[in-house]
Amino acid sequence: QVQLVESGGGSVQAGGSLGLSCAASGFTFRNYCLGWFRQGPGKEREGVAVIDSDGTTTYTDSLKGRFTISRDNAKNTLYLQMNSLKPEDTAMYYCAASFFGGAYCSVKSQNFSYWGQGTQVTVSS
Repeated sequence: QVQLVESGGGSVQAGGSLGLSCAASGFTFRNYCLGWFRQGPGKEREGVAVIDSDGTTTYTDSLKGRFTISRDNAKNTLYLQMNSLKPEDTAMYYCAASFFGGAYCSVKSQNFSYWGQGTQVTVSS
């Protein structure tokens, strides 16, 4: 069975850093587009960053420069390094996987079929 399990969330002060991990199993990890998404209270789900099977990364413009997405195919793990955190980054963060890559590996994509349960990130001022 496909599983995506996020970890690393928690509470941090504004300006701090936090690293998230997503452990995957049950599918051919190395061939999938992977992404991080987030949803704050009362807000719509927002794409944060994606990384394609060839390592190509794409970030939503507002977060570029602060967040870094990476993957370790040998460990079936997806990562998100978050720096210079702001209170507006407070949200539930989800990892996701999509069979479709290339142009379909996008923070705006609707093609992510596998999702984790989420990990909470809270940034205090």
